[in-house]
Amino acid sequence: MDYLYQYPPLLSGKLVKRYKRFFADIELENGEIVTAHCPNTGPMKEIYIPGNLVQISPSNNPKRKLAYTWEMIKINDVWVGVNTGLPNKVIKTALERKIFPELASHYKKVRSEVPYGQDKKSRIDFLLTGEDDQLPIYLEVKNVTLTAGKRALFPDTVTTRGQKHLRELTALIPKAQAVMLYFINRSDCSSFAPGDNFDPEYGILLRKAVAAGVKVLPYSFETTPVGIKYLGPMDCVL
Repeated sequence: MDYLYQYPPLLSGKLVKRYKRFFADIELENGEIVTAHCPNTGPMKEIYIPGNLVQISPSNNPKRKLAYTWEMIKINDVWVGVNTGLPNKVIKTALERKIFPELASHYKKVRSEVPYGQDKKSRIDFLLTGEDDQLPIYLEVKNVTLTAGKRALFPDTVTTRGQKHLRELTALIPKAQAVMLYFINRSDCSSFAPGDNFDPEYGILLRKAVAAGVKVLPYSFETTPVGIKYLGPMDCVL
């Protein structure tokens, strides 16, 4: 399998600190300390470790306030993706290439950020449509970096937004197919489960969604300083 996403040339360094959610100070190999954008609004439990190796991407955009973006951090010899803006780009490429057998035969067209829900104020990450007699597929993507041993967990904090997504996906059944795709942004996991200790309500809603017919697809990806590869599906433990 080739890369679904390739990084531009990255710079190596060590994480000094993250602050104000969106800022991260990085010490480069030459000793210089630069401030990079942290494209991750979550608590980054177990992956925010000052002193660990990181990779950052430079930007040539003069309008940007910060010239660098924090892309990944090394945890126990495995690179873990930090940039939560990338999973949807990777999944869009994967959907267009039809590399997920569980979905490939059910759609012809891929649309992004489509309004849906009773009030049309929500946006689904992807809407997949096929023949007239095929139910549309509403697909939501969640980035996963937290682990317990070899098990990936989501979420790593209370997420009212994530709870809302589960309720809205469940409400689509049976007039549409609904899919929750968990993007496991590290290559050292073998299974997935809801992070009940961090958001018990999310776990309850996920189990109710599955019982109602929502499909859960935990997919493993390998992140390296070169790019991101799809590794395959993993077991979901509910």
